[in-house]
Amino acid sequence: MANENKRDYYEVLGVEKNAAADQIKKAYRKLAAKYHPDVNHEADAEARFKEINEAYEVLSNQEKRQLYDQYGFAGVDPNFAASQGGNPFGGFGGFGGFGDLGDIFGDFFGGGARSRSGGTRAARGENVVVQVEVSFEEAAFGVQKEINVSRIETCDQCHGSGCAEGTQPETCPQCRGSGQVRTTQSFMGMTMQSTAACPTCGGKGKLIKNPCSRCKGKGRIKRSHRQRVDIPAGIDDGQAFRISGQGSAGANGGPNGDLMVNVRIRPHELFTRDGANVYCEMPISFYQAACGAEIEVPTLDGKVRYNVPEGTQTGTTFRLKGKGIPYVGYKNRGDQYVTVSVETPTRLSKEQKELLRQFEESTEKAQPKRKSFFDKLKRNFE
Repeated sequence: MANENKRDYYEVLGVEKNAAADQIKKAYRKLAAKYHPDVNHEADAEARFKEINEAYEVLSNQEKRQLYDQYGFAGVDPNFAASQGGNPFGGFGGFGGFGDLGDIFGDFFGGGARSRSGGTRAARGENVVVQVEVSFEEAAFGVQKEINVSRIETCDQCHGSGCAEGTQPETCPQCRGSGQVRTTQSFMGMTMQSTAACPTCGGKGKLIKNPCSRCKGKGRIKRSHRQRVDIPAGIDDGQAFRISGQGSAGANGGPNGDLMVNVRIRPHELFTRDGANVYCEMPISFYQAACGAEIEVPTLDGKVRYNVPEGTQTGTTFRLKGKGIPYVGYKNRGDQYVTVSVETPTRLSKEQKELLRQFEESTEKAQPKRKSFFDKLKRNFE
């Protein structure tokens, strides 16, 4: 396009003139993914894609960017660069080319770069991530859940060809099926060549004259379906597991991606966990703590009986071995830890308070910690 009709390269990428290199690359990746001919079939998508590539080619190269900032579009013209004593290969026909675009497009399309022999090679499908919520017990012992999976699938009408029934794609007349075009430029007695994706077929090497009515020539469609998955016993909150080959369909015969299932666990009213161990707090009465008692403790397997020894203090923790959560992939289980808290009675009657006062007086010697504290207090402050 003529220089007077070109938009400023910074404007094309939507970045400030002082943007860092990583900001420029990030902006380019986003726009190139949006306007790539493989995914965008709007009328102006191809022109926008070329414009984005041209802007990135200059702004991603420090030398070219400096020339552009100083001289504008003329600064990145090969003839102008030569007249200024700069690098004669600084323009678009030089050896710079689009060297790093292959890596970038590989990130966009799962490795679907152009092969050396021409055309587009097979690309692996994208992974699909879903989230499923389970109860505390379901996560502990495993459960089967039905989830909704939205993924890209091969079009069942054209079987991935992108063509209407009874038709076949045609070889691109411009690149003759290679998916690439090569341009040659002579300068100062030297011949320079550059290769780029064919603008006619978008680098595919083929043209679809009669696109499939269902997928609009893409060969793939987005679908949602219900799928049953097995949540493994012992999985923790925020962990994920992979189901191979259940992600989106690959392109050009490439393998499917994987399904990644991220698990969220609903909080439990009684239990918390740390890895395979389960924790709970349990109130006991003053009488049970002082005299000892057999109590019923809740576990993931139901209630179990436990003998609390006499003289148990608030904050005492005891262990129930093997009553925790299974380790993922193993039969062994963690432990359950129960912390007791001695509950102080409230709303006592006068008679009950008097009985407690008499009890207090009669058990002064049976409270060694209290006696030790007041002995220390007396030594330090009296």
